[in-house]
Amino acid sequence: MPGAPPNPPMWGILPMTRDAETDSAVAKPVPPSGVLGILGGGQLGRMMALAAARLGLKTHIYCPDPESPAFDVTPRKTVAAYDDRTALAKFAACVDAVTFEFENVPAETAEFLAARTMLRPNALALAVAQDRLREKRFFAERGIATAPFAPVGDADELAAALAKIGAPAILKTRRLGYDGKGQSRIERADDGARAFEALGCQPCILEGLVDFTKEVSLVLARGRNGQTAHYDLAWNRHENHILRQSTVPAAVPPECAQRARDIGEVLLADLDYVGVLAIEFFVVETPAGTDLLVNEIAPRVHNSGHWTEAACPTSQFEQHVRAVCGWPLGECRRTVDAEMTNLLGAEAEAWPALAERGDSVLHLYGKAETRDGRKMGHITRILRNGLDTGNRN
Repeated sequence: MPGAPPNPPMWGILPMTRDAETDSAVAKPVPPSGVLGILGGGQLGRMMALAAARLGLKTHIYCPDPESPAFDVTPRKTVAAYDDRTALAKFAACVDAVTFEFENVPAETAEFLAARTMLRPNALALAVAQDRLREKRFFAERGIATAPFAPVGDADELAAALAKIGAPAILKTRRLGYDGKGQSRIERADDGARAFEALGCQPCILEGLVDFTKEVSLVLARGRNGQTAHYDLAWNRHENHILRQSTVPAAVPPECAQRARDIGEVLLADLDYVGVLAIEFFVVETPAGTDLLVNEIAPRVHNSGHWTEAACPTSQFEQHVRAVCGWPLGECRRTVDAEMTNLLGAEAEAWPALAERGDSVLHLYGKAETRDGRKMGHITRILRNGLDTGNRN
């Protein structure tokens, strides 16, 4: 494929160590006192570990960063690189299942662990979410509408993409972008070369701008038995490309919310997905009415689902643990209206005043270093009693 990123194997062909007896064993639910391995030691891993502890499950966190905040909430940890085969093999041998808190786990790491223990979500979901072009093509193959897009691997493809899509547009790296990183806005076609160079002339995707009225996200889950559950849509507002607030309900027409759920069910099934999945949408107005365009997916618990801690019987973190460990999914109906706000940088230093607020649930991540724009915690304000709008299938 033109513009496809090089992907040399780190370790060559890995031996498959699982057999029929092993597969049968990992198909059983992980019982209380079992161990869930988590790749990544940030706040999402930390919150998954806390949720697992409530269910009597133990966790083992694997992360290269010795200052990972998730290490504070579990005695089992491995500090090692994601391509350290010896450490990964030891990790796989002492856990009953493995999941991850971020979608940029190296593909070879996922394959290595999947050959030795139960990895959920699977390597396919990772591969699709890691590559913006593959992700958009995955949507298009299923008739799921997105912003117009085109691959950009070199100067000629960039010119062709701009001729097709026009400007203004957004040029994004195919891999490793988040919170606005790895992207550049092109106002005019003759700005394209500059934007491409600013991104290192690496494989990219050009996306047309979307005239949307709001951004919303859907957090949903699928269990190992095929059971699915979804939370209400959240309305998301960003500042400097970083999520600032998520509010539920999202105030979209019922048919729009149903369309989001239908798309979610298709993606869960076609990815053979197990765990929590987040889908980000643009809400657009057309002559036919309100519609949705899919922006991207995240194969993990998601920032825009933090409100579920305060507003649902089962948080997204517990739901993910339940799913990957083979437990029944929990109830995800929204019991109250809520607004989650990220605490960035020094804002978390106001914790005494935040902790006094009687209408809110405060969650701080225990990070050792405060930096501008860094997510240090979040607070969820209860707005009023909500409606029983959650659903399980």
